[in-house]
Amino acid sequence: MTAPRSKHCCDKLFDEVSVICPDHEQPWECADVLLVYSPKFNEYGIVVHDGGSSNVQILYCPWCGASLPDSRRDQWFEKLDTMGLEPGEAEIPIEMESDEWWQE
Repeated sequence: MTAPRSKHCCDKLFDEVSVICPDHEQPWECADVLLVYSPKFNEYGIVVHDGGSSNVQILYCPWCGASLPDSRRDQWFEKLDTMGLEPGEAEIPIEMESDEWWQE
């Protein structure tokens, strides 16, 4: 899932994080996918093609140089904590799996 074009700093970044491969279900499975955007955390990353699902967060757009938004990863874990939930130990509410939780 990616944010609307207007949420990204430039068209090139939008194009890169919007790549959908018909042969791979997840972006990190495809060698052609280099960047990902996580709406849940509001962060961008370079895919680490090592067989896992990790990425390295980037802070600036590689094409236009714009500063990218601050990650909401820490806030996400704090909100889960206030809800009494632990990732992996409980079913996470659907609104916490998108940007819905921080757009409120």
